[in-house]
Amino acid sequence: MKKYIFFDIDGTLTSLKTGAFVESALESIQRLQDEGHFVAIATGRAYYKAKDAMKQAGIHHMVCNGGAGIVINDELVDNRPLDKEKALLIIKEARSKGYGVLVACDDSVDVYMKDDLFIRQVGERKEPTNYILDENLSFDDLPHIYKIYIAISEEEERNLQHLDLLGHMRFVKDYLMYQHDEKHLGIKRMIQHVHGSLDDVVVFGDGENDIIMFQDQFYKIAMGNGYPDLLKKADEITDPPEENGIKNACIRHKWIKNF
Repeated sequence: MKKYIFFDIDGTLTSLKTGAFVESALESIQRLQDEGHFVAIATGRAYYKAKDAMKQAGIHHMVCNGGAGIVINDELVDNRPLDKEKALLIIKEARSKGYGVLVACDDSVDVYMKDDLFIRQVGERKEPTNYILDENLSFDDLPHIYKIYIAISEEEERNLQHLDLLGHMRFVKDYLMYQHDEKHLGIKRMIQHVHGSLDDVVVFGDGENDIIMFQDQFYKIAMGNGYPDLLKKADEITDPPEENGIKNACIRHKWIKNF
């Protein structure tokens, strides 16, 4: 029976030790596709940051941007921004309370700022970023808002009345990031696009940010190196990626032949 199989990238298809794709995982992906299964990536990364990984893995479909982006047959068919009204409330409150703000208004390394307060408060971000300073910037006039970065510590974030208006996460201690966190909804939209069945969805993941896609309706496989709370939600725990976890699970279920 055809399965719709979604893979996280980091720590699932790749080794957390080296950051490289695990060879047996890449071979498994090719064999799954040869057997007629639908194979896709499901990642929180923005499209521009995930498309090279998709290509490297030999995969042609992807849920990205935390579930807001949909790629089918190597084409980005949808990429939804944040709810603008809610985003503006968050931005304006943060700025009024003295916290530096960066805003991404498209799918790129560009972030816009009205002043350099964010950089003065917490320094530059750890990943490639193009900072565009515009003292005349009107956030209200931006056509779309995809991400918001606020220079606020975890201890102080409760100072924001509108903190939970949108999904947010913290990958580094110095700043808060607002972006979509609904990979499960992206998977459901993808299945609608390709006229598949949710009952045939399989998800592979390892991290805390994969918990959201470990939905009851999906068959959930956690990597052996997985986050403890994720392991509790899994239907099955396979080996870590370096120990051929993807390959072993796919062979166990007879989705592919042994190799």
